[in-house]
Amino acid sequence: MAVKIIVLAAYALMIIVIGIIGLRKTKSFSDFFLGGGNVGPWMTAFSYGTAYFSAVVFIGFAGKVGWGFGYSGIWIGVFNALVGVLGVWAIMGWRIKKMSIDYGVSTLSEFLEKRYDSGALKLASSIAIFVFLVPYSAAVFIGLSKLFEASFPDIDYWHVVVAMGVFTSIYLVLGGYKSMTMIDTIFGMIMTASVIVLVFFTVNKGGGVVSITETLSNINPKLTEVVGPPGWWPLFSLIFLTSVAPFAMPQLIQKFYAIKDKRSIKIGMVASTFFALLIGCIAYFIGSTSRVFLNPGNAPLSFPAGDASVLDPDALMPELLNMVVPESLTIIILILILSASMSTLAALVLISSSSLVKDFYAGFINKNVSDKGLTSLMRVGSILFILISVIIALIKPDSIVAILGISWGAVGSFFLGPFVWGLFNKKMNKVGAISSSVLGLVVCVGLFIIWGPKSSPQAGTIGMIVSLVVNPVFSYAYNLIQKK
Repeated sequence: MAVKIIVLAAYALMIIVIGIIGLRKTKSFSDFFLGGGNVGPWMTAFSYGTAYFSAVVFIGFAGKVGWGFGYSGIWIGVFNALVGVLGVWAIMGWRIKKMSIDYGVSTLSEFLEKRYDSGALKLASSIAIFVFLVPYSAAVFIGLSKLFEASFPDIDYWHVVVAMGVFTSIYLVLGGYKSMTMIDTIFGMIMTASVIVLVFFTVNKGGGVVSITETLSNINPKLTEVVGPPGWWPLFSLIFLTSVAPFAMPQLIQKFYAIKDKRSIKIGMVASTFFALLIGCIAYFIGSTSRVFLNPGNAPLSFPAGDASVLDPDALMPELLNMVVPESLTIIILILILSASMSTLAALVLISSSSLVKDFYAGFINKNVSDKGLTSLMRVGSILFILISVIIALIKPDSIVAILGISWGAVGSFFLGPFVWGLFNKKMNKVGAISSSVLGLVVCVGLFIIWGPKSSPQAGTIGMIVSLVVNPVFSYAYNLIQKK
């Protein structure tokens, strides 16, 4: 216990030091929000990857998906890397950077306003970002707190949530994007080393991959097949949601506004794809072993009723990790999840506060706000967003997968149609863009309400598909009507 506390204290000190360094390098709003638009490939690659993979993936998704789907859950990690990372960097990366320069914009909402000449779309998008990224941030807090509950049974849940909020505030509010990219690079290296250690001990504890596979097959043969027990549609929904949404997720798009140049995008693309393959595939593989190691007799947090009738999927990975990793090395896992979580939180906080301050306040209320005033307001907005997220996390809403499903689904449903088509096709117009945002979001939220929280990945998937289809259909229809 003493070793864990010492390492965590050193970790906290590192965060404070980097925050101070970032503060000294932050002289303007551009520095605070985009690192001056001159961030190199390796920092951007790690920043993108660590923002993509958080405690939500390691704790919520890997546990629940691994338990239900078995080995087929690894497909999510593969497609996340090849579509959500490689695809985004290769297809969108330079276009986004060039667009930000051509239009003179620094946020997704500003691009939509200028691309479609619509202040209403900018207002709606800034509200959507703030509203739907709050639950995602809360899910990150919940995931990390679950791990601490299992590792430090004497520490109360709310202590962990509040401490996370405080330390995220320190380094982000002080140095903004400059602090975030510096610390993300360190976090990325920590995550890379930690997952390698983690997969080694997991395979060793299970007696080898062959033994783990045989055990899973004996439990249910479908756990080792290409498509797991729930079937192809739930699996496809999880893959589509988590792999396609990044094409329009504001906190990920921001990385390309900040990157240095086209050459940096080529280098960063390779680095971030490799990172994603390693992190994603290992996380889902380890999640699939949960049935091998956990049962009502040895996992009281996962089975709170003492039998298999009641399962807490968010507790599966914390108990699994504590079981397979030697006590002397559990601090590595804590640092792994801490690193993944704080990187994602910082990205979410920064982009959400910008929607409130840059897009809403400076865009509609006080267009003459000074650069210094804007930077100060961003710091206040960041603290506000963290505070709201902490409160939601303390309430403990539904499972992490359900929260992430509606968060990513709603944001993807709102932005995919107008943003992706707006980048690639000049014939898309305001009618198509607004229609795709509204209909996509309405379908996503409507299905979520009708089907319930457990169906959030499916609701998000359908909403995103609607958004992508509606923009070209409505735009071309409107163009035809105008010609007549």
